[in-house]
Amino acid sequence: MIWIILSVCCSVLVSVLLRLARGWSVDAKQAIAFNYLSAGLLTWLLLRPAMPSVQQPASVYVAFVGLGVLLPAVFVALARSVTTAGIVRSEIAQRLSLVVSLTAAAVLFGDVPTAAKAGGMALGLIAVVLAIAGRRDGSPRGASHWPWLVFVGFGVIDVLLKFVAQSGTSFPAVLLSAFVLALMLSLIALLASQTTFTLRNFGAGLVLGAANFANIYCYIRGHQALAAHPSLVFSTVNIGVVVLGALVGIVAFGERPGPMRMTGLALALVAIVAISLA
Repeated sequence: MIWIILSVCCSVLVSVLLRLARGWSVDAKQAIAFNYLSAGLLTWLLLRPAMPSVQQPASVYVAFVGLGVLLPAVFVALARSVTTAGIVRSEIAQRLSLVVSLTAAAVLFGDVPTAAKAGGMALGLIAVVLAIAGRRDGSPRGASHWPWLVFVGFGVIDVLLKFVAQSGTSFPAVLLSAFVLALMLSLIALLASQTTFTLRNFGAGLVLGAANFANIYCYIRGHQALAAHPSLVFSTVNIGVVVLGALVGIVAFGERPGPMRMTGLALALVAIVAISLA
């Protein structure tokens, strides 16, 4: 279980670092760009991916480009979300993005969900609406837009990862390729906007990337350690992130989710369990 606990902690740590970035005078866009440098290096050093064949269908390259664009874009949306809407709402949106990917799996890949899983997906959507909608907790105007982008964005990223994986490319190779492309496109965008790079932002990005990779690495090791119980790993990690994220948001950052958001939080936990055990 130690790998699961570490994965949960590292996932929440990413959100905490993004929340603290502004107070530490860190440009989130630069930090997110450089995060892919350390995440990519750690992927190469620890996962040792075999480079994918260049002879891939054109659709796979389209998916790779989509990942390269969406990874930094959705990461920026997550940074804005934890800053304006809070960690509680952002973690619920990120974790329940599985509703988007499961729906796409049914439509695009013919993976029709069971009745129990479909019920969990419907419950998850209700939970997201309750947790994200409105401004009842005093959050800034427009804050609810960012969690919705996180919700949809991470779901689409998961769909693209599954699409590329179906081509036979190993997951570490997909991960490294996506990180490299995301780094290149992020730097091009920053250079085009005439951004002034600083050592502070570079260092913050390396730390953020280490936490980002650690989350993924520990999650993989958790699945390896409990290979016979994938649903247990999936549900425990997602529930753990939602619960720990809520605790950190409330205790450390003074977030005060109202009754509607607390109901959404409770439903999110039930939905994750329903989807995992279906």
